[in-house]
Amino acid sequence: MDLKCFDKITVGPVKVKGRRTSVRYVLEFDGLRKEYELVNVYPEDLDPRVLEEASSMAGIVPAVNYALFADEIRLDVKLHSLDLRFFEDMARVTAGDIFVNRIVARTGLIKEEYLPDPESVTPEDAEPRATVVAENVDDSTYLEAEPDYSKCGVMSSGGKESLFAYGLLREAGCEVYPFFLNEAGRHWWTALTAYRELSRRDPNTRRVWSNVDRLFAFIEKNMKIVVPNYWRKNREIYPVRLFWYAHYILSFLPLALKYGVGNIVMGNEFDDPSGLTFEYKGIRHYYATYDQSLDFDVYMTRYFEERGLGIKQWSPLRPVTPITILRILFDRYPDLAPLVTSCHSTHVENGVVKPCGTCYKCNGVLLMLLAVGADPRLLRYDERHVETLPERLSKGLVRLEPSLVKHSLYLVASRGLWRLPGAEPVWHVEMIHFDGINSTPDFIPHRDLRLRVLSIYEKYTRGYAKLENGQWVQVDPESIPGLR
Repeated sequence: MDLKCFDKITVGPVKVKGRRTSVRYVLEFDGLRKEYELVNVYPEDLDPRVLEEASSMAGIVPAVNYALFADEIRLDVKLHSLDLRFFEDMARVTAGDIFVNRIVARTGLIKEEYLPDPESVTPEDAEPRATVVAENVDDSTYLEAEPDYSKCGVMSSGGKESLFAYGLLREAGCEVYPFFLNEAGRHWWTALTAYRELSRRDPNTRRVWSNVDRLFAFIEKNMKIVVPNYWRKNREIYPVRLFWYAHYILSFLPLALKYGVGNIVMGNEFDDPSGLTFEYKGIRHYYATYDQSLDFDVYMTRYFEERGLGIKQWSPLRPVTPITILRILFDRYPDLAPLVTSCHSTHVENGVVKPCGTCYKCNGVLLMLLAVGADPRLLRYDERHVETLPERLSKGLVRLEPSLVKHSLYLVASRGLWRLPGAEPVWHVEMIHFDGINSTPDFIPHRDLRLRVLSIYEKYTRGYAKLENGQWVQVDPESIPGLR
């Protein structure tokens, strides 16, 4: 098995011109040399020294995904020694996640001749191949922070989780900054409805334009192991890349520092770890979701602390399932619910962004909307999407946790809409969860804010559940150390 695609990937130098920053990527392979420029454009004037330093931090993130596939990655940017350690740590974790979930797993996006025999896989196969070279390491910094922990920058995609987090923290008394990354291409359509409305209503709304998605596509089109025209074969996943949220977060660092934003808030909801091993043949992995994990939040908070910035990264959604999120969103924040777009293949009709209504993501959202009694037409779904949903669900065209599917089908049947095989109640789905892996009692690191959020959750849930010895058990919240 030889996964090498590149002799060398060079990242840098960084250039800053006004509100525009750029980082050059150079690929060298098979005697060829190809370049692409990663660009960010900011909505307002910022200290160019801060922009250059933050752009170096954000600019190295895409290369993290290719440490399995290159002999050398040269970071030709000025880095703090902690930034270099960040790159090496992320490359190691991501290599394991990619190897297990994108190479060993048959996704149909990697050419058959490069797929390993699962029986011969060893932990060494998942180690980064690349030697990392960084010659401009200097611990001086222009980044200064006075974090105000009542201010929350919500990483906003236009989906239900980020809009819910925005409404929740707004109600809980925080000063909220919706941060939108305008990825070049169709991804932006998903965020467009929410961005347009929030930018009209809320002066804290900020957008950074980036072509990072095109950079990823440029790199992966030049990887010999990736099948040609991979985007036509599977729109639900990418062939290789698994680590990109850090680019999003670090791209907003200059704005967070300018406004004293003390919290980076992610929209990561409950993810049931029961029955999962997080290991394959001795290789630690995260089921392709490391940069949505609690471990990643903890790492980033420590990284920001060691960098002298003091920003905390967390998600207020970890204890609750998407069903609970949708129920609260529609009942408590009716001004935000219609702004939600959750779809892999949106399109525009008469200036309105509409979901495709039939992809895996749409099928899951439609099912849960019907489960909680919300009207899908409010999210711009058509009647035909609802009428044909049972057929798609019968074919298994949904990607939700089995417990969530069962319970949603049960709630739909209870409403008398229709009944499909597998509909059965799962007692803990509508509860507040703590498990020590994805959801811990300190899921919001500020006690007063945590208690305000929990008081809202308690109005819409059926109690508390805790994972003990691999099984969910109902518990008294007073018995959970550190919660209150």
